[in-house]
Parts: sequence; C-alpha cells; structure tokens
Amino acid sequence: MPDTNQLIAKISKGNRINLGITFILIVLGVVFAGDIPEQDNHFGWWSVMPPLVAIGLAFWTREVISSLFVGIVLGGVISGNLNVVQGFLIPSIGTESFALILLVYLWSLGGLIGIWTRTGGAERFAEWAGAKIVQGPKSAKFFTWLMGLVFHQGGTISTVLTGATVRPIADKHDVSHEELSYMVDSTASPAATVIPFNVWPIYIAGLVAGTIPLFETTQDGVNFFFQALPFNFYGIIALLLTLLFAWELWPWIPGKKIRNAMSRSREEGKLDDDEAQPMAASELTELDIPEDYSSGLVDFFGPIGTLLGVAIIPYGYTAYIMGNTEDPTLLIAEAFVLAVLTGMFVALAKGMDLQTVMDGFVDGCKGVTIGAIILALAVTLKEVAEAVGTAEYVVALVGDAIGPVALPALLMALCMLIAFSAGTSWGTYAVVFPVAMPLAWAVLPEEFFITLCFGAVVGGSVFGDQCSPISDTTILSSLATGCDLMDHVHTQIPLALTAAGLAAGLYTLMVMFFV
Repeated sequence: MPDTNQLIAKISKGNRINLGITFILIVLGVVFAGDIPEQDNHFGWWSVMPPLVAIGLAFWTREVISSLFVGIVLGGVISGNLNVVQGFLIPSIGTESFALILLVYLWSLGGLIGIWTRTGGAERFAEWAGAKIVQGPKSAKFFTWLMGLVFHQGGTISTVLTGATVRPIADKHDVSHEELSYMVDSTASPAATVIPFNVWPIYIAGLVAGTIPLFETTQDGVNFFFQALPFNFYGIIALLLTLLFAWELWPWIPGKKIRNAMSRSREEGKLDDDEAQPMAASELTELDIPEDYSSGLVDFFGPIGTLLGVAIIPYGYTAYIMGNTEDPTLLIAEAFVLAVLTGMFVALAKGMDLQTVMDGFVDGCKGVTIGAIILALAVTLKEVAEAVGTAEYVVALVGDAIGPVALPALLMALCMLIAFSAGTSWGTYAVVFPVAMPLAWAVLPEEFFITLCFGAVVGGSVFGDQCSPISDTTILSSLATGCDLMDHVHTQIPLALTAAGLAAGLYTLMVMFFV
C-alpha cells in the first residue's frame, strides 16, 4: 500500500492527460472568455459540462484530483471567471462548513484512528466484537449494516463513525474494501432518510413550506415527511438490498468488479485490487503499539462513548423530546474533538508517553491528506456547478415534458442526475423541491400523488449523492474504509442502480393502480 508521499508524488498517465486538457481549457478561456451567453440563470448545455467532464475524466483516467481540477477550470472558462483559485477555490474552502468538515471529519477522524494505531483500541474492539458477534465475512458485513443504522444521524457522520468502527473487524475477516465501502455508504444517507431522527425532516420542510396548499407551514412539511416515509422507496430498498448483500443472499450480484472483489478477498486475502490507490494511507493502517502498553476496550469505547454521549444522544433527546430543532453541527464538532482528547487522555492515563500519543495523532492527520485535497476540490466544483447553473438547466430541460404516470419516476431520475453531477443531496433538495412540488400539484392536485413525488425526490437525491465521485459521503466512505475512491464508485453504482430501478418501477405502478 503506498504511503501519503508516494500517492502525492505519483504522476500517472491520467495526470498527464488531465493536465494537458487543463492547459487547453486555459488557452480557450483566454481566447473565448465571456463569449458564452448566459440565459435564465444558466448557460444552456454548457452548464452541465464542468461536473460532466470532471466525472467522465475520473472514470476514464481513474485519477480524481486532476479530473476535479479540470472541471473547475472549465467552469471558470464558461462563467468568464478565469481566476478559479480566487474566484472559486479560496471562497469554497474558506467557508465555515468546509472548516468543520476539515476539523471534524478529517483531522479528528484521522487523528483518532492514528491514536488507535498506537493504543490498539480499534484492534481490541475488533477482537471483542469478533468473539461476540462476528464469525466470518457475512456476519462482519451484517455488523457493518447494524452500525450504519445506529450511526444514522446523517451522511458524513454515519460514514465516518461506521467506517472507523467496523474496518478492523471487516479486515480481519477478509471483507474487501469495495464491499465495506458499499455497506458503509449505503447505510448512511439512505438510513438517515428512513430513520429520520435527525435534521433531514426539518431541512426539507423548510424548502417545501409555502410551495403548495399542503405545506402552509414548516410543521406541515415535517409531518408530511414522516407521512411519506413508507414511500421513500429508494431508501427502503437500498437498506434491504444492503442487508441481503451482507448475508450474500442476492440470487445474482450486479457488477463484475464487486464479484471479483469478493472472490479476490476470500480466496487470496487481498482487500484491495493490485492497482488500487486506497484513500487511507499507511499511517492509518499500520499498528505501532509500544511493547509496554496493554490495549483494552477502554481505548476504543472511551472516545466512541464520548462522541455518542456528547453529540448524538443529547441531540436526539433535545430535538425529539424537548422540541429543540437547532442545528447540531457545532455540538457534533465539539464531540469529535472531545473524542480525540479522550483517546489521548486514556492512553496517557494508562502509561503511554506524550510523544508517542502525539506521534500517533500527527500520523493520523497525515494519513487523510489525500482525502482533504479531494474533498476541497469537490466542494469547489459544487460551487462551480452552482455558478454556471447546472441544476437550473437540468430542471428547465425536462420539467415541462412530464405526464402524471411517469412524473414520480422521472422526478427521481432528475434528482439522481442532478445529485450525481453536483455531488450533494441537500443541494439537490434545495433546487428541486421548490420546483417539483408545484409541478406535481399542477399535474395532479391529489395528496397521495404528492406523497409519491415527495418520496421520489428524497430517494433520488440520496442515490446521486451516494454514487457520485465528487460527493463528500462517497469520498469519506472510501477514506474511512481504506478503499480506492474510483473502485468504490465503480462497484457501488450497479448495486445502487438496482435499488433505484426497483424504486422507479414501484412509483410507476403505484400511480397506475392507486392514483
């Protein structure tokens, strides 16, 4: 497995291709800047080119960093803002939201895992869980599924907590990193929409309030979200198919690459493909426990218990028992930092010297460098997509050509496309819900029909976010499980498409026979 320095230094064929394309785009931008006309908050078909080119190059070259940069430069050319560093990159990574992601999901995650490489806490938990619950690859994946449901507060939180918790266990039982990353990603946002004891109902309710007579207030939107839960077909089917995948009960698993990964890990013990470049560097995977240190469950449950005790449990209590619906992000950020400090304190209390503890923390932070770079570029590309009107163009392109029977399925496909291109479910909600609900009401002002359309938008946006290589949950799922990002994307899409196809078919049948 290459370390961080090797990953950064490696100049592949994909790098050279993408750098050449970037140079061409810059030249074209200098020549043609400002010649692409803007219309109705978008640039026509040019609006879909930045994310489309970035995603296409990532699939073609398997080199994500330069592919994302090409998409950003192309967005600068289209919008006429050629200074993409000052115009897009710095404003995107200089935001409070990105700072929180960097602090909480990268440095805190990497630092905590780095500390565990010195204390052996995760390894000790893996041994304990293996004796109590996990007996092989199937039960290891089932344990992953259960942890995904436990840590269901939101996409990024779920991927980080679940991945960090289950990876040592899954590695011990030869579960490939492609399988593990699919399990982690598919029980993150889908679970957050099916078990919505989090901020998702409140966020979506704010978007739909006032759009149609059914949603006069935000509380109407919250109530409707829970009413529509049984009709979030993608979220429900994704969780059920993931459970079947865990126990290997699918009659036929779609996707040759995931089938090859399963046979490779079981027969050869190889958790990654030979050409893979795992998101987690060796600093996060190689144990370096001092000879005089005795690893125990407290090394694992101390930090995790702090995280649960400070963030998730109090938020669930205040939001759903006391009625306080404030954004819990800062509380969660504090909890992650406190979890790292707890891991340090436990190690020091058990006799580990301060230098060893800090070496583990620093190595852990170094180990997520690649993830931080990719995430920064992905966040920037989202801003580029917003600047050139990607979502607005896609909505305008298909919004007028939809009939009642096909509307829920087509709304779902539209959200899948937008979220895949933009790498965000919440951003897709913000664009589509204010348009989709009035459109559905105009086509057929019937409550059950609106319920189906509502569920289709919720599920379709989650699919696109879950499968996009520029999505933070996709990136963090790969990082937390040690999987190559594009291997994760390639192996997850056929599985997720199966769930999406079944969901779309159900929506169409429901309209045909019950509306």
